[in-house]
Amino acid sequence: MISLRTNLSSLMVQRNLSNATKGLNLALEQLTTGYKINRAKDNPADYAVMKQMETKLSAWNVATDNISIGQNLLETADSNAELIATHLSRIRDLCQQASNGTYGEASIKAIKQEIQARYDEIIRIKDNAEFNDIKLFGEYDKDGQLKSKPINIQVGINSSESSRISIDTSVDLSGINDIENWDITDSCCLDKLDKMLDEVSAYQVRIGASHNRLECALELAEVNMNNLTSSISTIRDADIAKASSDLIRYQILQQACATLLATANQMPAIALQLI
Repeated sequence: MISLRTNLSSLMVQRNLSNATKGLNLALEQLTTGYKINRAKDNPADYAVMKQMETKLSAWNVATDNISIGQNLLETADSNAELIATHLSRIRDLCQQASNGTYGEASIKAIKQEIQARYDEIIRIKDNAEFNDIKLFGEYDKDGQLKSKPINIQVGINSSESSRISIDTSVDLSGINDIENWDITDSCCLDKLDKMLDEVSAYQVRIGASHNRLECALELAEVNMNNLTSSISTIRDADIAKASSDLIRYQILQQACATLLATANQMPAIALQLI
């Protein structure tokens, strides 16, 4: 039917031109951003899933930072413990040397001076060993009792107990406090020093085991981050080959619709020829 008032052909071409323009704009947006989902309306369900994954990914990033800081704390504690063990070992050597009975009063005095210097250094290390204001070897109450306060490392992304690793960095070194009063010529000092060296060694073993746990937790965090990143990419990233193909297709459709629209708009003029 030829009509003066309603040009159905023009309306149809305009609708198709509008669809081709929308498709062209969508293809351009995907190519310029690299994403097929740029806002919620593009795909509401996948957008919600993607946002949840992004939240978890951000949380795992924080967890890896937490683990790395925890490792730094343990490395600091182990280094300080190693220094204390070195001084204790040297004090033991000196006590063993003094107990030989072949040294005169002047020699014993010189040995005591070195023992005192190393004792002072052990106390200094023990009192000043800290990480971010945390006393690494623990603190003592007014009665001289060691207060054990575990450090919780948040290695996961939720509040469950499995998301935390508890580390106890305290160690009882009170046995060294009376070293100044020892009779270093008495071989019994060696037993006391062996006990303290065993205590420090056990402490380092405990720290090393905790460090290994953090390494495993870090590996798990990195695996989860990689999996989440891959999943987010699958949902969000645009298929550039498809987007390029769509761009060309919609460009051709847009040009064809624009040409046909000019023809469709001339159709009412045919009706005038019949009057």
